Amino acid sequence: QVELVESGGGLVQAGGSRTLSCALSGRTFSNYAMGWFRQAPGKDREFVAGISRSGGSSRYPDSVKGRFTISRDNTKNTVSLRMNSLKPEDTAVYYCAADRTYRPAITTTPSSYDYWGQGTQVTVSS
Repeated sequence: QVELVESGGGLVQAGGSRTLSCALSGRTFSNYAMGWFRQAPGKDREFVAGISRSGGSSRYPDSVKGRFTISRDNTKNTVSLRMNSLKPEDTAVYYCAADRTYRPAITTTPSSYDYWGQGTQVTVSS
């Protein structure tokens, strides 16, 4: 059984930075494309970053492009999300997710991901 555990959330001032990490256990990490999502109260879960199995390609929505960077270390079974220039509207619970299906492109659809972490809260104060 795949388990994902996120860490790194917390309170940060607007304009600041934060790095989230997610560790996968139970299966071979390099078999999964990975994604980060977030969900603010009353809103749908939103895709914020995705990375291919090799780490050679990534994808971001316009809302975070240039500010967030996803990376992975297949030797440590971890995926990270570096968040810079944080804004109050980035406040949300952040989730990592694993996609076991081989696709032509990184998917942004939450239902396409097979495994999810428990989430970590990021709060950006103004």
